[in-house]
Amino acid sequence: MTAVQDPIRLYHWPAPNFGDTLSQRVVAWISGRDVVTVRPKQAQLFAIGSLMHVLARFFADPPAHAARPILWGTGLLNPIFRREFVAHLDIRILRGPVGAAICRVPMREFGDPGLFAPEALGAVPGRRDQVAVIPHHSQMEDPAIPAMVARDPRLKLVDPRGTPEEVCAEIAASAHVFSASLHGLIVADAYGVANTWMDPGEQGRMKYHDYAASIGRHLLAPCEIAEVPRLAAQAATGPLPYADGIAQSRAALLTHFPAELKADTAMTVA
Repeated sequence: MTAVQDPIRLYHWPAPNFGDTLSQRVVAWISGRDVVTVRPKQAQLFAIGSLMHVLARFFADPPAHAARPILWGTGLLNPIFRREFVAHLDIRILRGPVGAAICRVPMREFGDPGLFAPEALGAVPGRRDQVAVIPHHSQMEDPAIPAMVARDPRLKLVDPRGTPEEVCAEIAASAHVFSASLHGLIVADAYGVANTWMDPGEQGRMKYHDYAASIGRHLLAPCEIAEVPRLAAQAATGPLPYADGIAQSRAALLTHFPAELKADTAMTVA
């Protein structure tokens, strides 16, 4: 008789944001196991999210009574200058080379697990002639964004505080995505939907460049929110020019997912 495995203990940032909560869906898919969210000190695994600053705080000292937590696709929010905590982590793969360079982690393969949204969430609606506008969750109280969208029938406002199923379905159905949410861009890439980085307000820019570098995407600066209606009229809808980079990141993530966290049954990869 096969023993029942305990759920994987995962930490993700607790904000109401689909990109963070997507972590649980992706880990459950790739591991074939149940996943529960816990506090940082109780976590076995850190996956989606710019969580290195959390790890720097909670793992400044070696774990006293537990194995080192595993990192799979985790990223860095802003530059940090403390690096002693890195030795207390079991890093399998990081989101991008910028974070790896700052933390001085020697690796050559990178990827964000959000690229597995299609597999983790299943079927999505067919493509529609809509241009999605996804603010960062911290911008949802800004009345200027919904007012701009309401003036242009081509645009559709997508609230990033929805569930992964709701938000990812809207992204997958779009002809183009303008996103201030990092995982709005990542999930659009995962579904092959052309996308444009939109001004994220007070949010740091480094995590966007970190992800873009991981897939070989040329990403310089976000467009201003006021520019979206004009840009939407001529927005690209064709294949992504960096699709090979996305495929390489997905392959690296599959290779580096910790085998010891997988269910006993084999996982089928689409």
